[in-house]
Amino acid sequence: MKPEELISMMEKARADSSAFEHEIRVCTESGCMSLQSDTLLKALGDEVKTRGMTDKICVKGVGCMGLCCNGPLVQADTAMYQFAKPEHASAIVQGLSTQPVAELLCNTQQPFFTRQKLVVRENSGHVDPESLVDCIAHGAYQALLKALTTMTPHQVIQEISDSGLRGRGGAGFPTGLKWATVSKAGGSDKYVICNGDEGDPGAFMDRSVMEGDPHRVLEGMAIAAYAVGAENGVIYVRAEYPLAVKRLTKAINLARRHELIGHNIFGTKFSFNVELRLGAGAFVCGEETALIASVEGKRGVPRPRPPYPANSGLFGCPTLINNVETYANVAPIINKGAAWFAQIGTEKSKGTKIFALTGTVKNCGLIEVAMGMPLREIIYDIAGGVPNGKAFKAVQTGGPSGGCIPAELLDITVDYESLAKAGSIMGSGGMIVMDETSNMVDVARFFMEFCMTESCGKCVPCRVGTYEMHQLLNRICEKRGTPEDLQLLKDLCGMVKQTSLCGLGQSAPNPVLSTLRYFEHEYLDLVNQTQAAHADQSPAATGEHIELEVLP
Repeated sequence: MKPEELISMMEKARADSSAFEHEIRVCTESGCMSLQSDTLLKALGDEVKTRGMTDKICVKGVGCMGLCCNGPLVQADTAMYQFAKPEHASAIVQGLSTQPVAELLCNTQQPFFTRQKLVVRENSGHVDPESLVDCIAHGAYQALLKALTTMTPHQVIQEISDSGLRGRGGAGFPTGLKWATVSKAGGSDKYVICNGDEGDPGAFMDRSVMEGDPHRVLEGMAIAAYAVGAENGVIYVRAEYPLAVKRLTKAINLARRHELIGHNIFGTKFSFNVELRLGAGAFVCGEETALIASVEGKRGVPRPRPPYPANSGLFGCPTLINNVETYANVAPIINKGAAWFAQIGTEKSKGTKIFALTGTVKNCGLIEVAMGMPLREIIYDIAGGVPNGKAFKAVQTGGPSGGCIPAELLDITVDYESLAKAGSIMGSGGMIVMDETSNMVDVARFFMEFCMTESCGKCVPCRVGTYEMHQLLNRICEKRGTPEDLQLLKDLCGMVKQTSLCGLGQSAPNPVLSTLRYFEHEYLDLVNQTQAAHADQSPAATGEHIELEVLP
């Protein structure tokens, strides 16, 4: 495709879209699809056909609109509907020319919608993820065109560096620095990998981006490849995401067919090819070196570093690895400039972050907020607070590798530095809220069981340490724990954290450490109950006389 052809396609698509008098958009991502939003979409399309209004009303499936707990969501012109069903199709279509269906209306002026800042998800809920034409109408591949025709690779890297973008996969490593390292690495063959192996319990941020705006991910990868000098890319997705796999596959095929990936893109000397690889769902394959081993067809286990993937990665070649959300930030940075992105967020944590809000809150779903927003505002304004009159107790951020933040720290800001200081991490973006009924020792046991099960077993500290920690947590939860068990648990946390080979083991103690830091009294209560029970059953307490046998 030539540059002028992309511009022409975008202008025509926008003109065709503006020709419709009305537009109905139905969420067709996994959450709403499980509630039959695909059947609803068909019912709406059939209703429009029956009324002979296909030239006036556009009906299309789109990505996530955020408020997943109230799905399926439907946007009909300015009215948003919640809990919509196929039998509501006639009323929704009729409402376009009369009054909206009052009993289905969702309040779009509530803080859940108004307090967000959309950058990565700006097109989600607006574009049909399976239509290249619709994505181009909303600006897809304009950033790639700009990068290839007006910028050098060095200028692209500088723009990403100046923006302050940090890796959204959990560690928060400066993206521009990683790109610069791969760019400077020797060798004629280089690779770009997109890490879509999202394994945190309760997390579905990357899945949503892949399902709702797959071309945004492809465009970000292509720009990154141009910047670092790579011609081949791999998107590594867990096989448990069938809809994401389907839409990424279709996006790759459509982009290749229209020469948006492939050879000599936009008539330049830059070529870039992408393939999809499916993971079997091992949590450890979210770690870079384990992911690379899996792509190579080997067992997905980490290896010691150095060498780092930036110098010796896939098939021994310099390899750039970023996660889905990181790549999805690239196009808006190139389009709008580093200065625009850098003014969002805090001094050291720039831009926005997507979170999967789950747990005991009124509003569950996906949100995207500017870095630096106070945790209290996210939980009480956006999420609507804790339901049923219960009191907030803690929020787990960062998934099984993160920590539990108590009520007294609700006023901390959500950024890399503040969360780390509180004993947690940003992680990939999981946020699980717990109310007063939660037992924090049991919460720590749950996450430790996950880490123990997901350990690849390659290194002893993780393989044995997580098992022993889980056993100790079991004993304490079952009121069989002793003060010695509690001390041993603390000692094991330090040992596993300091000596494990990869990030899984190094971060596995975090939920235990954070709950010990803020809720140690719950551990002590259980241990003291054990001690009291043993005291009640002692011979002195029961009055039982025991004769000790004297060994010869």
